[in-house]
Amino acid sequence: MIARAIIKGLPRNLGLAGSCAPVHAVSFASKAAVTLPDLPYDYGALEPIISGEIMKIHHQKHHQAYVNNFNIAQEKYLDAEAKEDISTMVSLQGAIKFNGGGHVNHSIFWTNLAPQSCGGGEAPTGDLAQAINAEFGSLQAFQEKFNGLTAAVQGSGWGWLGYDKGAKKLAIATCANQDPLSITGLVPLLGIDVWEHAYYLQYKNMRPDYLKAIWKVVNWRNVAERYAAAKS
Repeated sequence: MIARAIIKGLPRNLGLAGSCAPVHAVSFASKAAVTLPDLPYDYGALEPIISGEIMKIHHQKHHQAYVNNFNIAQEKYLDAEAKEDISTMVSLQGAIKFNGGGHVNHSIFWTNLAPQSCGGGEAPTGDLAQAINAEFGSLQAFQEKFNGLTAAVQGSGWGWLGYDKGAKKLAIATCANQDPLSITGLVPLLGIDVWEHAYYLQYKNMRPDYLKAIWKVVNWRNVAERYAAAKS
């Protein structure tokens, strides 16, 4: 079931803090409550690309709400599962998918970004750069294709660079609302949030401008680490 898959795959507290904290493997648990991860940088560290005000609201209010609501739904689900209350289990699927997906997506998103002083915006190198060039022609061509598809997301959602284990190649995908990329079969490497709360206070209705700017703080080292793990 979707609920069980999301519960099993949820990241717990990333345990990261500080201006340039490294991001490594994330531990997983199946039934413990999830917690809001610390950011690996200060709220204002991504300025002027993303304002400190946006980051603080996005992290403390929006991500925290997904955490709170997922924990409530998970507790109800596990109680219903213990009682073999199938009807209640089914009714909770939507809340678990939405809030669990919101927690998964944002936990990846924060680590996919880095201050420019800590390498944010530096072009990918090594195996990841080679894979991007092989699949899309160049980093610029990849960014243009990614931005075009992600800007076209109707309403709220995410743009993703994922890894297709079956085809052994990179792929761009978009997901509506807080649907996690994993439900498409792709391994998430890089996610860009295009819900309005991620950019509207600064970029207003100009989503394409936000997408063009955010590459200046993308943490390609983190993306490369995720790529290496996905291939192993």
